[in-house]
Amino acid sequence: MIIVLKPEASEREVDHIIDRLRELGLKSQLSTGQERTIIGVVGDDRILHNQPLTAMPGVESVLPILAPWKLVSREFKREGTVIDVSGRKVGGSKLIIMAGPCAVERLEITVGIAHEVKAAGASILRGGAYKPRTSPYSFQGLGREGLDYLVEARKQTGLPVVSEILDTRDIELFLEKADIIQIGARNMQNFELLKELEAWAFSDDQGVSPIGRIHHVPRQSERHLVRAGH
Repeated sequence: MIIVLKPEASEREVDHIIDRLRELGLKSQLSTGQERTIIGVVGDDRILHNQPLTAMPGVESVLPILAPWKLVSREFKREGTVIDVSGRKVGGSKLIIMAGPCAVERLEITVGIAHEVKAAGASILRGGAYKPRTSPYSFQGLGREGLDYLVEARKQTGLPVVSEILDTRDIELFLEKADIIQIGARNMQNFELLKELEAWAFSDDQGVSPIGRIHHVPRQSERHLVRAGH
C-alpha cells in the first residue's frame, strides 16, 4: 500500500504519519519524486483497513499496490533507477552496451576484444572468468586468472568490467576486480549467494547489479530491500 501526500504536506505531518504506521507495527519508506511524495507501507496492510488514513493531515490518497513486489514497483517509485558505473549511467537515457567474450581464455585475445568492442561503441566490457557448465568435461573458465585478464583489459581501454559470480567464497575477489557483479539465470534462485551479496551491498555500499530474467529481478530486489530494512 502507498500513501500519496499532498504537495503542501509539512515535515511535521509526514513524521506524524510515519509515527502512526510504526505504532501499528508497520514499516514505512519515504520516496520523494519530481511529481509527488509518497510513503510505502511494508507489512500486513490489512491492519490499515479500519484506519482513517485519508483523514490524516497531509494525506491526499491511499492506494493499494497489486504487484507482489512493493518497494521496487513503478507504483511506489515512478522514476527509473540510474546506476553510475565509473561514469557510465546504466538506466539513463543513453543506451549502455555491455559486450565481450563469453569465456575469457587468453590475455591478448581478451585485451584485443576489449579494444574492438570499445571501438564499436560498447561502454562496459563483459567477460566470463567463471563459467557455469552442465558437463564436468566442459571448460569451466580461468577463474581468478581470467579476472586478472579483465582487469588488464580495463587498464588498457578504460572500460568498466562486468563478470558473473558463481560462489559466495569469491565475493571479496569480485568486489576487488569487477565493477559490476553479474548474477546469471542459474543463480537467481541461489538464495545463499543472493543473501551474501545483499549483505555486502547494503552494509558496505558495494555495487551489485543482478542481471537475469526480468520477472526475477523485481522479486529479488524486493527481498533485499525488505531484509535490509529499507
